[in-house]
Amino acid sequence: MNKVILLGNLTRDPEVRYSQGSNMAIARFSLAVNRRFPREGEPDSDFFNCTAFGKTAEFVEKYFHKGSRMSLVGRVQNDNYTNKNGEKVYSVQIIAEEVEFAERKSTADANAAAGFGGSGAGPAPANDSDAGDDFMPVPEGVDDDIPFFNS
Repeated sequence: MNKVILLGNLTRDPEVRYSQGSNMAIARFSLAVNRRFPREGEPDSDFFNCTAFGKTAEFVEKYFHKGSRMSLVGRVQNDNYTNKNGEKVYSVQIIAEEVEFAERKSTADANAAAGFGGSGAGPAPANDSDAGDDFMPVPEGVDDDIPFFNS
């Protein structure tokens, strides 16, 4: 099985071109994905070269731009070739099969309030500590019911 799920931000605007024969859209873009547990001295993010075809490529071109947060489901594909010097070059790209909007709630609310779509109405954070959080608060005492939570 070859399936990858990524959640990250576009590092640049998608580059879209159309194939000559079938006039199918091909979108290329790069997705920066934060590492879950970065180690000291190592990068905090990984950067993946992605390609989308057809309707998915048109969707990416129309609605996504540099900095947009995207959820992507696709597959990993080797893109190996021999360069002009006869050296074998190894690379990997992600072929996007499904893409979705994945803006953080705070960003979506700010965009809606600024008139970029959506109602702009929504619950305000309970307190300032929740403002940068994408998660709802966990009620006190609930951890007793969660298996493997207590260490």
